[in-house]
Amino acid sequence: MPDSVYLDHAATTLLRPEARDAMLAALEGRWGNPSSIHRWGRDARAALDDARARFAAVIGASPAEIVFTRGGTEADNLALWGRARLAPGAPLACSAVEHSAVLNALRAAGDAGHLIHLLPVDGNGLVDLDSLHHLLAADEKPAIVSVMWANNEVGTLQPVDEIGAMCRDAGVIFHSDAVQALGKVPVRADRTAVDLLAFSAHKLGGPRGVGALYIRRGTAIQPLLQGGGQERGMRPGTEDVAGAIAFAVAAELADAEREVEMTRLAALRDRLESELAARVPGLVLNAAGAPRLPTISNVSVPGADAEMLLIGMDMEGVAVSSGSACSSGAVTPSHVLTAMGVAPEAAGPSVRFSLGRGTTEADIERVIDIFPTVAARVRI
Repeated sequence: MPDSVYLDHAATTLLRPEARDAMLAALEGRWGNPSSIHRWGRDARAALDDARARFAAVIGASPAEIVFTRGGTEADNLALWGRARLAPGAPLACSAVEHSAVLNALRAAGDAGHLIHLLPVDGNGLVDLDSLHHLLAADEKPAIVSVMWANNEVGTLQPVDEIGAMCRDAGVIFHSDAVQALGKVPVRADRTAVDLLAFSAHKLGGPRGVGALYIRRGTAIQPLLQGGGQERGMRPGTEDVAGAIAFAVAAELADAEREVEMTRLAALRDRLESELAARVPGLVLNAAGAPRLPTISNVSVPGADAEMLLIGMDMEGVAVSSGSACSSGAVTPSHVLTAMGVAPEAAGPSVRFSLGRGTTEADIERVIDIFPTVAARVRI
C-alpha cells in the first residue's frame, strides 16, 4: 500500500537489516549445537557466549546473569513461577496494569494456592506507593513484587528506582517487565535495585521468538522446564544461537541510537497529540499527567464505535491498535484503563498510536489528516 502508515510498533517492529544479516550469517555458518564438543559446537558456543556478553553490556549486567528465552512472556513466567515455586502458598504481588504475561501467570499461581495482591494505580497508571509500602510492611511479605518498567498500552513509566529500593529494604524480590522500555529509556540493572528483568527482541528490531531474563546474581528461582542443562539449567533446550545474536545486535543499535531517536519521536508524538486534541471534539489523552514513553500515545474518543474506529483507520492504510482486547469478535474494556478509572462508556474506545524507528513526519501528518474524519464518521 503506497500511502500506508504503520503506528503499531509497540506490538512488533520490523526486523533491522543489521540484525537480519547477523542472523542469516549465523544460520549459515554457525549452525552447530552449542552443547556439542566438536569444532562446530564450539564455534556455536563461542557465538552464543559473545551474544550473551554483548546483550549483558547493554543493560549493565554480567553475562552469567542473562538467560535467553523464547520471548518476553516466557521470561516473565520464568521469573514469577520460578520464584513462586520456592515459596509455596506465599503472597505474590503485581500492579493492576501489568501485561497479560504477568497477570495471567499470577492468576494461575492464585489457582495453585498463592494469595495475589494487585497494587492499585492512579488516574495516570502510576502505582500507589503507599499500598506497596503497607504490603511490604506486612508480617507475611510477598515472595515477589512485579511492576512493569513501561506500560504497553498508555506508555506510563513507573518509578522503578523507588520501587526497587523499597523492595530491597524489605528483603523482597523485585521483578520488572522491561519489554517496552529497552531501547527507549535507560534500562540498567547496575543502577536500579531490580532482581529480575524480562526482555523481548521483536519490540526493538530483533526477531520474534527471542527474549531474555536478567537474573541478578544470588536471586533464587526454579526453572519451568525440565531437560538438559542449557542456560545454566534455567531454560533447557537447544539454544537459538542465531536469534540470540540478532537480539544482541538489535539491542546494541537501539541503545546507541536511543537519545537521538527518542528525542525525534517525542517531538512527533507531541505534534500528533496536540493536533488531534484540536481537531477531534472531546478527545481524551490517557496518562497525560505521567512520565511516558516517547513512543506511545493512547487516546479515547467519546461516542465512537470501537471496532469501526480501528477498521476505518485500517481502510485508510493506517495501522493502529486498541486499548481493548478482542476475543472471538467481542470487544472488552482495557484492564489498564479500567484500573486507571477511565470508564469506557464515558470516555469511549481507546486507540494506541505507537511510533518507531521508521515513523516519519509525513506519517504523522497523514494520521493528523485522516483520524479526525474517521472518528467523526464512526461516532454513534
